[in-house]
Amino acid sequence: MDVLVLIDKLDDLVHNAKYDLLDQMRATIPEEIKQARWIVKERQEMLAEAKREAERIITDARERQDQLIAQEEVTREAERAAEDIVEDAHAREREIRLGAEDYADEVLHSLEENLTRFISAVQRGRDRLAGRDHEEDA
Repeated sequence: MDVLVLIDKLDDLVHNAKYDLLDQMRATIPEEIKQARWIVKERQEMLAEAKREAERIITDARERQDQLIAQEEVTREAERAAEDIVEDAHAREREIRLGAEDYADEVLHSLEENLTRFISAVQRGRDRLAGRDHEEDA
């Protein structure tokens, strides 16, 4: 269930009472959502940049390979060197991609922890309200 829907339900439960906590949570959660969207966008941009860099390196490697192959006396050496360059390019692309994914995972983990704290705060508020309702019934 959406966190904002839970907050609205909590608000309805306290009959539109003025609680600064609810207002603070409403003000904070959209910022967290913006941060999460930014993180996802940054990750996508990092992955796109890594792919462009890898493609550039591979293109450069293939061009170099073509040049080396054209030289008859060094054909075998050219093929080995080109293959090494392509392998290095693939390894670098993988390193960049994994680094970007690790960074995004760390930031998303931090965001998850923050959202967990918000959910706990909402639950404690509901628990307190539930306790007050029982006290009023008694």
